[in-house]
This record gives sequence, C-alpha cells and structure tokens, in this order.
Amino acid sequence: MSTALQSSKNILSIFPFLWWYFRRYPIFPAVVLVVLVIAAIIGPTVAPYERDIGDVRLRHSPPGYGDVKFPARNIDLNEAYGATIPAGTVFPLVVELTTDNRIFDYDDDGSFNNNVSWNEESANTPDILFNQVTGDKEIVTFEIKTNEAIVDGDNDIVTLDIQVVRIDTKLRDYWPTGYHFMGNDHVGRDVFSRLLHGAQISMMVVGVSLVLGMTIGVTLGLIAGYAMGKGEPNIGFWITYRGKRKRIVLLSPWLIDEFITRFVDIWYALPFLMVALVVTLIFGRGLTVLMGVLALIAWSGFVRVIRAQTLIIREMDFVASAKVNGATPTRILYKHILPGVLNTAVVVATLNTSALILSESVLSFVGAGIQPPTPAWGVMTNEGRDYLAIAPHQVMVPGGAIFLVVLALNFIGDWLRDRLDPRLRQVD
Repeated sequence: MSTALQSSKNILSIFPFLWWYFRRYPIFPAVVLVVLVIAAIIGPTVAPYERDIGDVRLRHSPPGYGDVKFPARNIDLNEAYGATIPAGTVFPLVVELTTDNRIFDYDDDGSFNNNVSWNEESANTPDILFNQVTGDKEIVTFEIKTNEAIVDGDNDIVTLDIQVVRIDTKLRDYWPTGYHFMGNDHVGRDVFSRLLHGAQISMMVVGVSLVLGMTIGVTLGLIAGYAMGKGEPNIGFWITYRGKRKRIVLLSPWLIDEFITRFVDIWYALPFLMVALVVTLIFGRGLTVLMGVLALIAWSGFVRVIRAQTLIIREMDFVASAKVNGATPTRILYKHILPGVLNTAVVVATLNTSALILSESVLSFVGAGIQPPTPAWGVMTNEGRDYLAIAPHQVMVPGGAIFLVVLALNFIGDWLRDRLDPRLRQVD
C-alpha cells in the first residue's frame, strides 16, 4: 500500500472520532457562550463606535462602508477667485465642511479626486477640471482649472457633492474609518457597537435576576421539601386541660409545605407578561425594576425541582444520623441537603437562563423593560421591526444573537443534566 493512500486513510479515520466528540460534548454551544461572556466583559471597551451617537445620513445602511455625501453646496467661483476668470486659469478653491466631517476615499485608490462630483447637467455650469483634491480636517482644497472664461452672473456657479465620513463617532484607531461591520440602524448608529454594549447589559440583567431567583427558589424548595411530613416538630405550645396535657399547634410543618406549593401553583397560573406590566406600572421602568421582574419569573422554576430532590435526600441515612446527633433543621438543610441539590439547581439555572433572556427581550420589545437608547438586544429588535422591509439587518443581528445564545444554553443545560444526574449519565 502506498504511503499516500495510507496517509489519506489515516486522515479519513479522524472524522468518525470528531463526529462522536462533537456529539458527545457541547463544543459549539460552549464556544457561543464563551464569545458571549467575552463580549459582555470587554464589549464596551472594544466597541469601535459610540453607543448612542451616529450619523443620521447613514440610517439603514447595510454592512460595509457607508456612502455619505456632504449636503450639496453652491460655490460662486468668481467670489472665490476675486474677479472674472480667464480660460485656462488654475487656482485653489477652499471649502469648509461641517465639524468632524472629513472627505473620504471611498475608492481606496489613494486619491480624493473620484470622491467629488459637481453638477454638469445645468446649462450654466462652468467647464472646469479638478486637478487635485486635498483634505485637512474639515478643510477641503480643490485645485481648479477653467476650460472657459468664467463670467460673473453667467456661468460662475458650480454645485459640489463631496463624499464625506463623520469621524467623531469612531472610538478606536484600529477600526477602518467609515466601515460598519453590521450596518447602521434607523438613526445611523453602528449596530455592531450596540450589539457589544447590549451583550453586557443583557447578561448583567439576566445574571442578577437569575441569582436572586435561584436564591429564593432553592431556599423555598429546601424548606418545603424538609417540612413535608407530620413527623417534623410543629410550632405551638402545651396546655393542661382537666388534668390532661395537650399541645396546641399553631403551625404544622406540612402546612408550610402546602402553603409554598399552592402558592407556586397559583404563581404558575399567572401570565408573566401581565405581572411584569403591573409591576412596571407601579414602580416605573428601569434596570432595577426589570431585574426584580425577572427574579419574580425565575424563582418558581426552582421550587418544585428542589423540593422533589429534598424529599429524596431527607430520607437518607446520613440525614437521619445528623438528626440523632442533635443537628438543628437549619444545619441539616445547609450542611447535608443543600450540597446534594446544588447539581440539580445548576441544571435548572442553565435552562432558566435562556428563558430569562427571552423574557428580557419580550419585556423590552413591548416597552416594559430596558428603555431606549440603552441597547439591550430586545430593545434593538423592537426598534428595528418598523424597518424590517428596508433594513432587515436591524432585526436579524440582535434577533440572531438571541437565537444563538438561547440555543447554546439549552444544549448546555441538556448536557449538564446528562452528566450530573446519575440516572441519565451516559456511559463512556
């Protein structure tokens, strides 16, 4: 067998292993989440353009270089030159642009000559040539050569169109001037920069609300699961009546479990959008209120699952041994039961994260969440929906980011469930 044939077989044998490996481990979802975390941490630092400032002349521009013309300006050549201009005269013409506008070489040919045009359709347009065009900040200098005599009031007006770029919105020198990687939105802001800022804001909101919801949900799940059963000590006092000692029960542990579980049932029956709108109506709109609303959405997902796990763990021998040794219920919950339910809580948190991202997007979309111009992904989607027909990238970019993150989190959650749950763990 030839060496080349053996080498090709060795290369082909790698593909089955790669197929198994990528099916076995969530590599691509992990990459998506790593990119999201990096974007959330350093996104605002590396964003190439201002977050909330753009060039309105670039509104709805697709990805790439924005094509912008400075507003057409009528120039009186006789005034610039100072007298009637004989044919064949060469003289400089200085035009001042708006502050922070620069003439831009869109052709990338090293010359500004092709980035200036003038009205040649009018009968009164003078016959001239632009020999050389130079730009220095907001000042553009034209070297003009007249091919005919320029007479005041006859053919002395030329209308200039100058290709320009607004530079005051660009923050990073390494970024190509005038280039917008994901296009511009309805007011000319850079979509890519806003996407990076939105990653940090969305992850901050979801992260804080998830921690709050997880803390509340796990705590209530532990209490409900441990209190389930009439064998646990109740809350009350003893009295003696007709020579007999009786205990008056004020609150039995099983009532605590009943109250928590029934409250969760009622909470599940409430539409979250209605709850969010009511809370927003009472407390107003903002980041803090949105975090609280999302925490209210997140906590109920933990209670039932943690309660079920607690019911199993509380019957194990090491918990009974702790009771015999005089451990208090608080210590048993914290030291013995909580470590056993943390794996389940992590899986639930992973799956809930995707739901919270969608909830944040929905709330921002309907105006009950983060408010413009703060660039959360839901806000960006909401702002771009009115221009879907003419500028679909305004919706597709943040919508695609939400789709990828939610899909990645669902895959990661399923994989964690398989790895952490002994009943579902795959055999290597």
